Amino acid sequence: MKTVALISRPKKEEAVTLAKELLSTFTDRRFLVEPHLASELGMTASTDAELAEAELAVILGGDGTLIHGARLLRGRPVPMVGVNLGSLGFMTEVTVGEAVDTLRQVFDGKATLDSRMKLDCRLYREGKLLLEDEVLNDVVINKSALAKIAAHETWLDGAFVANYLADGVIFSTPTGSTAYSLSAGGPIVHPSVDCVVVTPICPHALTQRPIVVPGDQLLSVRLTSDLQDVYLTIDGQAGQALQKGDRVEVRKSSNRVLLVRNLSRDYFSILRAKLHWGER
Repeated sequence: MKTVALISRPKKEEAVTLAKELLSTFTDRRFLVEPHLASELGMTASTDAELAEAELAVILGGDGTLIHGARLLRGRPVPMVGVNLGSLGFMTEVTVGEAVDTLRQVFDGKATLDSRMKLDCRLYREGKLLLEDEVLNDVVINKSALAKIAAHETWLDGAFVANYLADGVIFSTPTGSTAYSLSAGGPIVHPSVDCVVVTPICPHALTQRPIVVPGDQLLSVRLTSDLQDVYLTIDGQAGQALQKGDRVEVRKSSNRVLLVRNLSRDYFSILRAKLHWGER
């Protein structure tokens, strides 16, 4: 791994300090940096195309920065080291103090990788493909604060599931089950399980609860309400206004995200720390 992409949260002094340490420590590696970080480091900025060709990605930030990094890699199976500079860090497991030693383990071939499922999302309007993207956390259909409740006709591999009368619907990966879906009452799913969590947002019928479905089956939802302020949001990074009759399809992607594990802590220790389990 000679080429390393440095992807950081903008305007984060701690990220700049750590980036300088990594550059001075691993002088035998070629580092590619985003424009905002390059200006802070006095380096030549790398293009998105150059960043996508890296052999290793080092993320300096929180889970949102890691999602951004995964999108830059365009589905390539590139190991990612998430260094937590954010507030939660379910995916960015490495602390600032552990960053250098973790990279040494990676370069020595001693790292353990965690393979995470992604979703493929497609938006159709009047039978034409309008948008296609990959998702690490979730696909969200929701309305603005002032819009009326919307109807979401949902199917799984051709079998009718429900017509969700709700503020919206979340389709999340196991990785995304600790994000928006959890806030909306969805279950926590271990990231080793390939499935999709379907979570209605504030449903009109309180008996419409979150469900977990197989990841390799096609989920399809059609907006049947004639509302102006309904949106499709992909990983909180991209969005598209929806119209009545639009159809969103979600299924497991053939691409996955490879995260370098921090062997000093496991998944449940992260949950206990982040969700304050057992505290009084």
